[in-house]
Amino acid sequence: MTASFVRPRPPYYAVIITTRPSADLEGYAAMSERMAELGEAQPGYLGRESLTDEDGRDLVVIYYADEASIAAWKAHPEHLEAQRLGRERWYSSYSVEIARVERAYAFSRD
Repeated sequence: MTASFVRPRPPYYAVIITTRPSADLEGYAAMSERMAELGEAQPGYLGRESLTDEDGRDLVVIYYADEASIAAWKAHPEHLEAQRLGRERWYSSYSVEIARVERAYAFSRD
């Protein structure tokens, strides 16, 4: 899991992305890094967490302040290109879910 962060107070939005890689990952790492940099700079971005399993499947949760911020990021020109390449080359499958978080709580023994 990526470095943890303090989640915002609800309500906020979570974009939940699951991906299964294809055999052709040329250029993927560089694009992924670029998208993370650009995404963090977007208005309304609140943070992200991710996990990768032993088969390379990813689960990423990106937190946003509102739906407008999500829509603006989805329409960003470089992100549109990354989406296109993901469908054409890098992913054998993916899914995206968008949820509004109304309540949140946590426990940590640490």
